[in-house]
Amino acid sequence: MSTKDQTVDVLADVGDIYWQRWCERNEGDLALLSAAQIAQSQRVFSLSDFIAESCINNTGLLRDIWQSGLLAQASRTTLVESQLANQLAACDSEPALLRTIRQFRRFHMCIIAWRELLQDATLSESLTHTSHLADCLIEGALEWLYQLQCKEQGTPVNHEGVKQQLVILAMGKLGGGELNFSSDIDLIFTYPDTGETVGVGRTVANQKFFQRLGQRLIAALHQVTADGFAYRVDMRLRPFGDSGPLVMSFNAFEEYYQNQGRDWERYAMVKARALGGNTETRIELEKMLRPFIYRRYVDFSAIDALRNMKAMIKAEVRRKGLKDNIKLGSGGIREVEFVAQTFQLIRGGREPVLQIKSLLATLEVLQSLGEISAKSYTVLTESYCFLRQVENILQQINDAQTQTLPQSELDKRRLISVLGYADWDSFYVYINQVMANIHSEFSQVIGGDDDDNEESQPALDLWHLELSTDEAITLLAEYGLAEQDAQAFVRDLNHFKTDYERKTVGPRGRQTIEKLLPKLLFSVLKADDPVALLPRIIALLQKILNRTAYLELLVENDLALTQLLRLCSASSMVAKQLSSHPILLDELLVPSHLYHPTPLHEYRSELRQFMLRIPEEDHEQQLEALRQYKQTQLLRIAAADIGGELALMKVSDHLTWLAEAVIDNVVNLAWQQLEEKHGVPHNVVETGEKGFAVVAYGKLGGIELGYGSDLDLVFIHNCETAGMTNGAKVIDSRQFYLRLAQRIIHIFSTRTSTGILYEVDMRLRPSGSSGVLACPVSRFLDYQCKEAWTWEHQSLVRTRIVYGDKLIHSRFTEVKRSIIAKPRDTTELKKQVVEMRFKMREHLLKANADQFDIKQSEGGITDIEFMMQYIVLNYAAQMPKIQLWPDNVRIISRCVAEGLMTEELGASLTASYCQMRDEIHRLNLLGKKGVVANTVFVAQRKVVTDYWEQLFSV
Repeated sequence: MSTKDQTVDVLADVGDIYWQRWCERNEGDLALLSAAQIAQSQRVFSLSDFIAESCINNTGLLRDIWQSGLLAQASRTTLVESQLANQLAACDSEPALLRTIRQFRRFHMCIIAWRELLQDATLSESLTHTSHLADCLIEGALEWLYQLQCKEQGTPVNHEGVKQQLVILAMGKLGGGELNFSSDIDLIFTYPDTGETVGVGRTVANQKFFQRLGQRLIAALHQVTADGFAYRVDMRLRPFGDSGPLVMSFNAFEEYYQNQGRDWERYAMVKARALGGNTETRIELEKMLRPFIYRRYVDFSAIDALRNMKAMIKAEVRRKGLKDNIKLGSGGIREVEFVAQTFQLIRGGREPVLQIKSLLATLEVLQSLGEISAKSYTVLTESYCFLRQVENILQQINDAQTQTLPQSELDKRRLISVLGYADWDSFYVYINQVMANIHSEFSQVIGGDDDDNEESQPALDLWHLELSTDEAITLLAEYGLAEQDAQAFVRDLNHFKTDYERKTVGPRGRQTIEKLLPKLLFSVLKADDPVALLPRIIALLQKILNRTAYLELLVENDLALTQLLRLCSASSMVAKQLSSHPILLDELLVPSHLYHPTPLHEYRSELRQFMLRIPEEDHEQQLEALRQYKQTQLLRIAAADIGGELALMKVSDHLTWLAEAVIDNVVNLAWQQLEEKHGVPHNVVETGEKGFAVVAYGKLGGIELGYGSDLDLVFIHNCETAGMTNGAKVIDSRQFYLRLAQRIIHIFSTRTSTGILYEVDMRLRPSGSSGVLACPVSRFLDYQCKEAWTWEHQSLVRTRIVYGDKLIHSRFTEVKRSIIAKPRDTTELKKQVVEMRFKMREHLLKANADQFDIKQSEGGITDIEFMMQYIVLNYAAQMPKIQLWPDNVRIISRCVAEGLMTEELGASLTASYCQMRDEIHRLNLLGKKGVVANTVFVAQRKVVTDYWEQLFSV
């Protein structure tokens, strides 16, 4: 027996089974049917579960279908309108409305399927009647519900008293009048004007009225009742998608599409067709949208946008494991739509004849305009119609929304029987050739598939698709991410997606983001630690979403993107810096500058030149410029550090010299501002100097500044006698220096849009927080001699002048040397140093029993610092050269030179100190605290603790 004969037999058996079931439930109607009608009914039942089950489960339906005479009518639209109007008029409640809509749809969908399955209807007839039926049901339900709600809440009007009605945009195939048999309907709700209801009790705002009306309409169509549902309603194409309001006024609608409309929304709007309302409002709405859809110039950017959309669809097909999908697969229905709509978007603004909804009509116009050849027109039209016919038949089998060729043998036989193929193989060969022909035409217009992006495809899918967590984890496994890491990665990415959808980003920005993110995600996933890197990059993206120039920089400049990922991967500190100051992204363009910071001796002159471009009177811009320069230089130092261009000691040198250059500029800036107002203090009128100095303590004083270090400063001056300034507004000279100190601190600490300049700590000044901000040198000497604690003399070991005239510099040096070289009782000194160290550890230690605080734990950096300070204070009287340097490494070196420790011990202490500093430095770059496992630095800590015991044992 041939395959064709087998198919006939199988389908006859199916038809017989369904017919027996129908007869059991509808025995009374059997006598009303002729033999020919019974035979045709059995044939249709064998082809469509939907028709068979509908007739079996709805008594009288088959009888009504035959008695209506509609199976013999090719044009039924007018009859549908009149029948529906009569039935809706008879509805006296919402449940009755829902029942009527569902039963009416089922009846007429059976007619449509019946005629097409028996090849009595053309494809055009089926598409037209399916679309028209949906239009009638939507508009009929809307009008019925509108009248009901007006009785309940009043009639909505605008501020001029004009009646307002809901206008619905039918999207997709419904908008194009080419709805397939079991399609969802994509709708968008809008209304012309704001206002409120009139005529019934308490007024209701139009927005609220139409929101409620929209909800009722969706329920009328979508809600599942005992009669099933009419249509699956999809509202996700509305402005802002699911997170947006259900309904918007025309003004809000227009503002959204002008300012935020995306390429895919332009594509979707090509088919948008207005329903409801009145003729005037429908025309107004479509006219309002036209400039967004169709550009006045020839718009070739549409090709890229559609190519990206096709890539997204391809990814969706792959994700769902779709095979033999005649809509979304290569050469499917969607590719024909893309070809037509590409030309509409490119040339529709200049060729109004292309501003039409129907795809087939569009292809005809394109041929007449010469945009596609006669051969292409024939291929696309015939292939499209064939696939649409196959699609309809697939859906008519069970009223299911499917575009995938069947897997079951029964449905395969049904399909080839309707289409007239002898066997499945011959049909399958033919449909694949049809799709290959479409894809060839598509590739000529849009471009073919990129076979080089297989490695990056999972990254594309992560961005473009709405993946479940499990699906995303499976994709991420291709990049070697463990499940826990993958979950963290997905969580961060989804949070960003949600934030991105809610942000107001213009069309150009969104277009750029859609190009950037897949590329960026692919690069992040190839990094050593993608889970740590992603949130750093996201933090930056959130800051620049509305700054398209920066987004475009990263899209168009691969080098800049590479540098960004390299730096952010190596350092969360740099990532945070870039997020806080996106202007620094410009630095990524020139690696020769980025990885080679300013020479040490040029910081001051370079900053001086940088500030010359700012007008002297523009104090606000001066603050911004200082911060911008500092951040730029900090980025370059960190980049050189990460790139291995700078050793640890050199990094500290650069950070220190940078800070000194900033201090120099800040003092001069503050002085200039005060001088303009008050003149100069009496003690410097003749000298032309400032008589002022900045003393650096701590890390800055010891030339060991780190990335996050505060500046420990003390201000001194040489105004020892009473006197006044010489300006227009005279003040006491000492008051001038106090205001100078206040102004300096203000410049450092004022928070501008780019943050503060440096954190400044003034607590080491004489008398601490209760002391004056700037004191005379004599007062500084007097305090150090008579009031200072031992720990303050320890701090003095690490001081040096970083700004000041030669005279005051010389005076401070004398004071410092005399204080440090003061003879001390060794036993008492030891006692005080040890007590202070233990007290400090008690207050500042951050580690638990299993951890080692690199600075504060026993054997850490601070122990080394205290030992060096003790040695300087204890031996400076006999060995003056031991206090020449403020930094620990050179103090250790001096101890070796003076014979206070062996070369071996000196080398071990230096190595231990540098290794621990290096680790703190590395942790700072990663944004982590200076705490490590207790098993780290064991040997180094022993060197330190052994020497501590040697120095301080009784």
